[in-house]
Amino acid sequence: MDAPRGPAPRSRSGRRRTAAPRVAVVGGGPGGLYLAALLRRPGPTPRPAVTVQERNPPERTFGFGVVFSDETLDGIAAADPAVHTELSRRFVRWDAIDIHHRGRVLTSHGHGFAALGRHQLLGLLQRRAADLGAELRFRSEVRPDGLGALAAGHDLLVAADGVGSAVRAEHAAALRPEVARGRCVYLWLGAELALDAFEFHILRTPHGIVQVHAYPYRRAPRPAATLVVEMREDVHRRILAGLDADKSRAVLGELLAPVLRGARVEGDTDRWAAFGTVRCAAWSDGGTVLLGDAAHTAHFSIGSGTKLALEDAAALADRLRAPGQDWSPGSLAEALRDYEAERRPVVESTQRAARASQEWFEDLPLYVHQPPLRFAFNLLCRSRRITHANLRLRDPRFTARVEAAHARGCADGIGADVPPMFRPFRLAGLELKNRVLVSAMDMYSAADGLPGDFHLAHLGARALGGAGLVMTEMVCVSPSGRITPGCAGLWNDAQEAAWARIADLVHSASTARLGLQLGHSGRKGSTRLMWEGMDEPLPNPAENWRLVAPSALPYRPGSSRLPHAATRAELAAIRREFAAAAARAARAGVDLLELHCAHGYLLSSFLSPLTNRRSDVYGERLRYPLEVLAAVREAWDGPLSVRISATDWHPGGNGSDEGVELAAAFAAAGADAISVSTGQVVSDEAPAFGRSYQAPFADRIRNTAARERGTAVITAGNISSWDDVNSLLLAGRADLVALGRPHLWDPHWTLHAAAEQGYAGPGAEWPAPYRAGSRPPRTGRTGKAN
Repeated sequence: MDAPRGPAPRSRSGRRRTAAPRVAVVGGGPGGLYLAALLRRPGPTPRPAVTVQERNPPERTFGFGVVFSDETLDGIAAADPAVHTELSRRFVRWDAIDIHHRGRVLTSHGHGFAALGRHQLLGLLQRRAADLGAELRFRSEVRPDGLGALAAGHDLLVAADGVGSAVRAEHAAALRPEVARGRCVYLWLGAELALDAFEFHILRTPHGIVQVHAYPYRRAPRPAATLVVEMREDVHRRILAGLDADKSRAVLGELLAPVLRGARVEGDTDRWAAFGTVRCAAWSDGGTVLLGDAAHTAHFSIGSGTKLALEDAAALADRLRAPGQDWSPGSLAEALRDYEAERRPVVESTQRAARASQEWFEDLPLYVHQPPLRFAFNLLCRSRRITHANLRLRDPRFTARVEAAHARGCADGIGADVPPMFRPFRLAGLELKNRVLVSAMDMYSAADGLPGDFHLAHLGARALGGAGLVMTEMVCVSPSGRITPGCAGLWNDAQEAAWARIADLVHSASTARLGLQLGHSGRKGSTRLMWEGMDEPLPNPAENWRLVAPSALPYRPGSSRLPHAATRAELAAIRREFAAAAARAARAGVDLLELHCAHGYLLSSFLSPLTNRRSDVYGERLRYPLEVLAAVREAWDGPLSVRISATDWHPGGNGSDEGVELAAAFAAAGADAISVSTGQVVSDEAPAFGRSYQAPFADRIRNTAARERGTAVITAGNISSWDDVNSLLLAGRADLVALGRPHLWDPHWTLHAAAEQGYAGPGAEWPAPYRAGSRPPRTGRTGKAN
């Protein structure tokens, strides 16, 4: 029997239930139908009665083909072998991606796709759900005023009603949904077109760039393909604004002629939309739960929303049919929490990759100048899910061509067998043996600004570890410019001598170069050491020093000390301190100087509208940082980098566009490199953390402002693998890559990265005293080193 034995559990209304649990699914798309089928499968737990309510007729659907990954198919095979078998009989499979760009077609193999028509998928799932006893009600729209009654009559209400979910809207206060709108508009079309690959077409028109994503989903009896046409909104206006349906179809047919190859366009050519990324703070509210597009969306350029919906359905069904699930309110709530806990990390990872891919296509005009092979590699790696090493496994021949083209473009006379990270780089006369930097990382271990033996050992160890350039921590230009009492400085002779000692060690013991970062803490100063309470004021009021900032705004309202708005005399004095420190750095023998204009310190605070509220000339946000740069330039004639926060991660602050403007201004003023970081300008920022999450900002700067002036770009931010370093360099997203925490974990990270790649050539030389350990020790049967 399906009904539970023993005392009947109570329903949501508190009455004892004498029948099977009841589930209402709103939305008859793939996710809702698949859940209905899985809940009705025989098993050791009671099968709920499932009703699916869909407003459309059974034969109606939107879109043409649906793409699946091997991982999704494996999950379907485990959850319902019958569905997997039926899908497998209908799939069109292929493994190639064709990239059509600048008159060439570049093909990469080894990617593994499977697709079928959306009509076929819906028909299969409708039959499966009905065969297992689910009740399917078509042409049955659930209106908002009827949701309460529907929920009251069921133990669980599942919202599978898509991106415009009425259920989600009704529960918005608890679920707290957000929708981020993209900068492009797109259109789903079909065509009787025979394709053997997933095709990307980059169409350059007099009105702007149009891109087409095309893939097959049927080969017999007539071939069929899906086309997704995408372009920036301004391009769409210039091409199609004001046209009636017939004229719009004719213009699209002409525009897409290279893709269609004589085939006719199918579908509604007026259904243009901007993609909306849906995120919800919670996926359930009482006995209501979201599934698929109702809960989350991810841009179509990395796959199918259907994939996520089916995976959601499988996870939710597993929880609802788990042993011990008795459908009481407490047990049901626990099942919904477990479902969300399992799926949310997967979805958020997918959304991060999708956001990177979406932004890449939105910024496509930045990349069309790239040589074809670099462009193709960049496109394939846009979401950061495919990397250099991964692509080499998928298609070694294609990757070898990319590597050879990269070697030719570097024009350094070194063969293509050298990993990109170990190619040398010339920065304004400074020769770096490779493209790896040790990031500037505050150590909070100086006494009265004096770097000591700890700094000598710390920076010396990183220099011996193989990086091309080792950056000091932020070195402060005055006692009142320190972040903490433990911050290093460069305002007196003893400090200058100490930095000279460190520079001598780096130069005598290694082939690395030493960069020194100059900065002033501004309103973020006079705080405890990081491990004693980051950004917290010193506990003894007498030990705190006076803070200066563009405007009298504390970093953390209610806890940080209040700075005063700097007078023009104070700003002139600080400018002279920067110049004096730069002159000391030159005498100390460092190889590169970096001006810290990021992370909310003094110069950064002038750059952001969130922290600069001045009404005098220094309300022109670039004015003071550029004055400091000019003063530093007079005292320093070596390579000069400027570190910026390319976005404030906060509404009303600097965004990506402003980041490009800042980079352009510093490059025009004499910066040889822009070191791209983000955020830390205001305490209530909301950064989008993730793997190499700052690289897109560096990428945009490198392919705009930096490209125009030949300025080098350094990227950083949660980069930890040599594969990511190589991928960023091969794609042309940065010239140099800085890594911080990996070099704390392993001072020899760069040399170990070379060994893991089987590389032992120039740019990866072990120091002579260490060469005996350049290979892992061999061990005998006892485990002892031989």
